[in-house]
Amino acid sequence: MTRTAEKIDALVREDGSMEDALEAIRETADGNGGEVEWADVKDDLTSGQWGRLIEKGVLVDGEEGFVIADREAFDEALDSDLEAAGADVDIDEDAAKWSQWDKMAAVAAVMLMPAYWFSSLRETIGGALNVFLGPLEAALPFYGVILSVALLTGLYSTLLQANLMNPERMAKYQERMKAVQEKRSEVQEKKKEAKERGASEDELERIDEEMQQVQEEQMEAMAENVGMFKEQFRPMVWIMLLTIPLFLWMFWKVRDGNIDGSMTVIMPIAGELRWDSGVIGPIEAWIVWYFLCSLGFTQLLRKSLNIDMTPSGT
Repeated sequence: MTRTAEKIDALVREDGSMEDALEAIRETADGNGGEVEWADVKDDLTSGQWGRLIEKGVLVDGEEGFVIADREAFDEALDSDLEAAGADVDIDEDAAKWSQWDKMAAVAAVMLMPAYWFSSLRETIGGALNVFLGPLEAALPFYGVILSVALLTGLYSTLLQANLMNPERMAKYQERMKAVQEKRSEVQEKKKEAKERGASEDELERIDEEMQQVQEEQMEAMAENVGMFKEQFRPMVWIMLLTIPLFLWMFWKVRDGNIDGSMTVIMPIAGELRWDSGVIGPIEAWIVWYFLCSLGFTQLLRKSLNIDMTPSGT
């Protein structure tokens, strides 16, 4: 790294707004034949920033104004800082925090899970939901009931994800980590090239210091990326809270003998099966049918409602 590049990096670390100042100087220099005067850039940077650039030797005397001391190093350092700026993207960490209601939903969902193993709990939950779902079962064949439940779960799952998860914020988390990883790769490549051309010990030491700084940034980014997992899991606790009781009701109906045991369903490839027959190993026919319906409806709902949960930049 040249002295000019080192100076620019140091100035940017001291003053985050210096990047914009340096970019303004570069644009002005390009438009004025390489020279810059204070009058040309006074609206884009402070007099203190201007003075620091001259003091540090980034700007030196030209014929009529000032010129950039080492334009190639200036461009390389500035472009590197701008690319690495993704590591410092502004993310509203507070927006990703769970509310008290989110935490209560998570606790409630966990408390419902033991019902899968205890028949008394299944009986209580299944019997309570049967008050609402019993008329639906009386009106439709059981495959239609499961299809209806899958449509309901697909609808609220899609709406909850759309309202509780922010793809733009998730994209910022990914952007920051990607920028740090790219910066690390650049420094590793720089060190490799320096060794191949027999760089001095001082230069190698500076590169090692730069690598250490990048590693610290990477560790900070990884720690802060916990927010991304919170963002992803937040709608899941609400989906689980609503879905577990419905799933338990179907479980109670089929596994606890609350439907006609002679009822069958015709499954693709597997043929005609009882609802409690295994289709894929121990996975029973009613579970396979539910997940096929749920996945299909979820995709259709996302398309029809134009909901895209893919992380996207701003």
